[in-house]
Amino acid sequence: MEIKASQVKELRDMTGVAMMDCKKALVECEGDIEKALDLLRSNSALKAEKKSSRVAADGILVVSVNEDYATLVELNSETDFAAKDANFLSFGEKVKEYISKNKIFEASALKESSLEDDRKALVQTIGENIQIRRVVTLEFDSTMNIGIYIHSDSKLGSLVVTKDGSDEIAKDIAMHVSAFNPICLSQDDIDKEVLEREKAIYQNQAQDSGKPQDIMDKMVDGKIKRFLSEVSLISQNFVKDPDITVQEYLEKGGATIVEFARLKVGEGIEVETKDFAEEVAEQLK
Repeated sequence: MEIKASQVKELRDMTGVAMMDCKKALVECEGDIEKALDLLRSNSALKAEKKSSRVAADGILVVSVNEDYATLVELNSETDFAAKDANFLSFGEKVKEYISKNKIFEASALKESSLEDDRKALVQTIGENIQIRRVVTLEFDSTMNIGIYIHSDSKLGSLVVTKDGSDEIAKDIAMHVSAFNPICLSQDDIDKEVLEREKAIYQNQAQDSGKPQDIMDKMVDGKIKRFLSEVSLISQNFVKDPDITVQEYLEKGGATIVEFARLKVGEGIEVETKDFAEEVAEQLK
């Protein structure tokens, strides 16, 4: 039967899927819009499943601040090109709207929501693996301040909750967290396994020096102290004034840090690197 251009356009507007795919679905369903829609949704799920094993290490961060919580979400694509696509950005706005109305703490909550159908449809439209990878939510009350920092490319961001002080202080600390990537609030809060791993490395380095044991012990202690000052937030030199520590900046403003979180798109994802010749050879196969 003949499929009208208006039917293809209607299905395209409903799904965002390529015009040719819309036309094929309408032909297969004999012009029935509802059946064609179900067919495309089914196909998008299949395509999403096939692409789910592909590495998605690019993307953007989406943030929403509400009366008593702030949420930061990492949305992944395979390439920066896809991360700038209008359809991908539109999906990001849907995620933002959802987290502005729903307090969630795990990415699984988004994957189990109505957004999952939108994600699968986006995979079909863009042709890349699209994932909702990580979610961070910090809660606060009326006595606290929330600081937000999102870098200009939307690939790096932080949330900070402070007590007392001001919103400006909280925002400054959020900027600092993004820049310096602390792994704990104070030296007392560091993960014991992380500390022991670093200590073992320094001990091995000291052993290689061939110096007396008491000298080696001092070398290890010195490196441990330096490490703790570099990774503990309040011990770090403040990003806006390196002559003082974050702790000293907080004390000037009468503020304390309650909690903080930082996300960087693709962090921790191993990306396989191939040279151009290998990539072409694989495509030819």
